[in-house]
Amino acid sequence: MSYAIFRVEPINKLKDLGQIGAHNTRTKEAYKSNPDIDKSKSHNNIQLVPITHKDYYSSYMNLVKDYKKQHDEKQKTERENRKKSFNQMLDDSNSVVADELLFTSDKEFFKNMSKEEILRWANCCMDFVYEDIGYKKEQILHSTIHMDEKTPHIHCVVVPLIKKYDKRSDKEKWTISKKYYMKDKNYLSTLQDKYHERMVSNGFDLDRGIKNSDNEHIDIKQYKKITRKLNVELTSKNERLNKSMEELESKMSSNKETIFDKDYVKVKKDTFDSMNKVIEQTKKVMEIQPKIQKVYNEVDEYARSYKSLEKENENIQKEVKYLKIRNQKLEQENDKLISYIKNILKAIKEFFRKMLQLGNDKTKEATTSKIKDYYDNEDFDKDDIYDIAKDTDKEDELFDYADIDNYYSKDEDFDLEI
Repeated sequence: MSYAIFRVEPINKLKDLGQIGAHNTRTKEAYKSNPDIDKSKSHNNIQLVPITHKDYYSSYMNLVKDYKKQHDEKQKTERENRKKSFNQMLDDSNSVVADELLFTSDKEFFKNMSKEEILRWANCCMDFVYEDIGYKKEQILHSTIHMDEKTPHIHCVVVPLIKKYDKRSDKEKWTISKKYYMKDKNYLSTLQDKYHERMVSNGFDLDRGIKNSDNEHIDIKQYKKITRKLNVELTSKNERLNKSMEELESKMSSNKETIFDKDYVKVKKDTFDSMNKVIEQTKKVMEIQPKIQKVYNEVDEYARSYKSLEKENENIQKEVKYLKIRNQKLEQENDKLISYIKNILKAIKEFFRKMLQLGNDKTKEATTSKIKDYYDNEDFDKDDIYDIAKDTDKEDELFDYADIDNYYSKDEDFDLEI
């Protein structure tokens, strides 16, 4: 069974928009990165919604001209240090510049299909864009069927430009809002259902993709590139973390002043800075961990969703096997990383606790402030605050800050080893 494939790719910068435009309109001089493109067949590509000007950028600026006029007018009264050009505002925005909608299926679906039948399928896809997603034709920057690759597919670039009521000015204003059309992942799943229903009701024998999967449908070549990049990034961050740890250990061992005494703690500024450097590097290592987990989940989903193809294509069998091996390695790296982070966080908690137990008033104040920062940033949770602060001079202050009074009993055993 062939799948009804519909996905959404965000375009976040105007520069990205230009590159995508060069690809979609086939104005690039060479396509060495994509050997599937046969430019001798590019004349067969079908323009469903042609661009209005010479390129994507010019067409885009024409489409959003009223929005630009509104922005330029606002800048006349803006403070000098807050002024931004229209292009800067778009690139810095939390929203997208545009979205690219992609529609396709597999070779089997398009096998022996005439150009007229492919066009009928494409028109059903565009009806879905207009009637189910809700875009108007004037919001379509460009839509084309690529017939010069191994499998026909549609690139439809949409601009979610809308007029929205602004409470402060009490009037409607232009803005770009992806959420207006793609509310969240749950809604995207609903759209996948609607797309599948539309295809089936129009006589196309297509199956619904894997429901509720977060698979971004990136190809094997991209998976390899992503996993290589993550491995390099992880190795680099671990090396920097290890270097920071060695630096801290060296400074603490060579420090002539007493580090921990019965009544006080005295730490040189460069030693304290080294400790903070370790913490910062730890946070960077922690930040990459969700990325590794995400790739692991997607590779696993990819392998399972294409399992049926393993029997049909020997090359795909090899690729899936390769992905599974890479997946296992990523999972092992992830487990090691989690264990490593836990040990480092435990050491940091012990360090902070020692500061609160033995430090002078100034040190305790600085440490308390630092602990609050990590709690605000969700690097520490209530359990961490409890372990660090219990039975110290700063217990009440930190317990109040983390709202622990009603969360824990004062008589609980304290089990952090110091």
